[in-house]
Amino acid sequence: MRANFRMQRLFIEAPLGAGVRHEVSAEQFNYLANVLRMAEGAEILVFNGRDGEWKTKLTFPTRKKIILEALEQTRPQPPAPDLYYLFAPLKVGRLDYIVQKAVEMGAGLLQPVMTQHVQGKITSLDRLQANVIEAAEQCGILSIPGVAAPKKLGDLLEKWPADRRIIFCDEGDEGQNPLPILSTVKETKLALLVGPEGGFSDEERTALRSLPFVTAIPLGPRILRADTAAVAALAVIQAAIGDWR
Repeated sequence: MRANFRMQRLFIEAPLGAGVRHEVSAEQFNYLANVLRMAEGAEILVFNGRDGEWKTKLTFPTRKKIILEALEQTRPQPPAPDLYYLFAPLKVGRLDYIVQKAVEMGAGLLQPVMTQHVQGKITSLDRLQANVIEAAEQCGILSIPGVAAPKKLGDLLEKWPADRRIIFCDEGDEGQNPLPILSTVKETKLALLVGPEGGFSDEERTALRSLPFVTAIPLGPRILRADTAAVAALAVIQAAIGDWR
């Protein structure tokens, strides 16, 4: 069931169910009352990543408090996406962008990976999680992707489960078309690995290509920026072997 984009959506942590009442946070109060200027009796859609989506009604017991009352469930909770997105952190503005786009494209877990040529860093997992929630609110997603702590590429590969295939975007691949390669992938558990602006080192590329659970793909005839490559690769994977089929 597709999202209703005519109504405002809001993520909350509290449990949801018929008749449940929830007081919004001070930040959410400011957003609903002062930014959106919603009045008594207005209705919004609320989700928590566990209990589906619910239509709720706003009440103002005081001038500084909003209570949400759950009226009816509008969408049941779907299964969480199972595509892992492994990425070398970029500088802050572009990092926010790729996190938001990964959520929109159906990533179920966001895993920062520290490579030899990485240029950015993760200063706050809370900021990443806030970007994840904002993207979910805006694009109608009900399952909130997880955000993992950064790991070095070598450590990640050393303990990687053999039943989850890593699709590795190799900027040094001599081919152009990823589709014939993706058509040979039989696993249903998948992860996408996108490197930093400087690309993977020769040592990293050799190590990745030697692993039986890694498949290298090209991304066309042009060199893509890391944030562009992420969106392009996610789209190709979802269309060829993911949940767009």
